[in-house]
Amino acid sequence: MKRNSSEDLSFCILWSPLHPITLMLPFIGHTGISDSRGVMHDFQGSYYVYSGKNGMAFGPPTRYLKIDIGDLPGGAERWDAAIEEANQVYKERIHNICCDNCHSHVCNALNRMPLDKHGIRKWDMVKLCFLVFFKGRFISVGGFLCQFLPFFILVSVVLLVKGFA
Repeated sequence: MKRNSSEDLSFCILWSPLHPITLMLPFIGHTGISDSRGVMHDFQGSYYVYSGKNGMAFGPPTRYLKIDIGDLPGGAERWDAAIEEANQVYKERIHNICCDNCHSHVCNALNRMPLDKHGIRKWDMVKLCFLVFFKGRFISVGGFLCQFLPFFILVSVVLLVKGFA
């Protein structure tokens, strides 16, 4: 899915599907965070944090949640510094799919700011997951289909098979 080059993804939490897990649980995916210039940062695996504009570990983001930093002490400089601090921490971490992963990396950055948004002061993986699921916006219709179409096809097949059994 090609990202619209005019889309402003600065100061965002980013999300992309993590297939085949997203196929069965559409609220589970891969997260990243963008800095004040729209550069994406995501913990892609043990000892590796990607920083760039060419997508994330599992493709380009399909959802984003823009964060208003108007009341963040230090503004954009603090936002960027917190992301860089989290990047440095995660460049020395082993990736663990359940406990220390891309969501943890984003939460680490958000907890360094400090940022009190959407009623969250202490960020964690579960809060981040459901916040992006319920409040995040899709970058395009294709992003919506990429997240939900496989799940709906799977549910339809199961219901059809069950109906014939």
